Amino acid sequence: MTGQGVAFAVLAAITIISALLVVTIKNIVRSALFLALSFVGVAGLYILLNAEFLAAVQVLIYVGAITVLMLFAIMLTQQIMSAKISQTTEWFWLALPMALAMLATLIFFFAMRTYPVNPAPDALAVGTTMPLAEALLKPYLLPFELASFILLAALVGAIVIAREEKPGATD
Repeated sequence: MTGQGVAFAVLAAITIISALLVVTIKNIVRSALFLALSFVGVAGLYILLNAEFLAAVQVLIYVGAITVLMLFAIMLTQQIMSAKISQTTEWFWLALPMALAMLATLIFFFAMRTYPVNPAPDALAVGTTMPLAEALLKPYLLPFELASFILLAALVGAIVIAREEKPGATD
């Protein structure tokens, strides 16, 4: 097995195991953290596919923004933090066969498809990462950075509001 094959196996295992932990673990905060780990595994798989831009977007948007947003929503919702809410489902008996049927369908269609052994060399040489990066970061670098500071200020404001409204919070 090549180094790329080993890297794929490790990243795929990290992604699958963390995705399973997302849906099986009872603590919702840990579940969100395992979701972030699953997103990082997917970003690693994008890198193995030579899709560096998709990997960067995966880390920035999903790991950086979506996961942080979910964690803040969890932490700012006092009903979830204070109450003992069951995070298991009564419909597991229906979800498991449906998930297995979907897995069987995916395996069937992937097994029926033929893949080229070696793609054309010209197909690998053409990339859109550099022109896209130049278009996004050269003329729009200042608005991009200003938007990140505005989001950071909103995040700090949400923390301050949450600490002020929380009963029994002390400084």
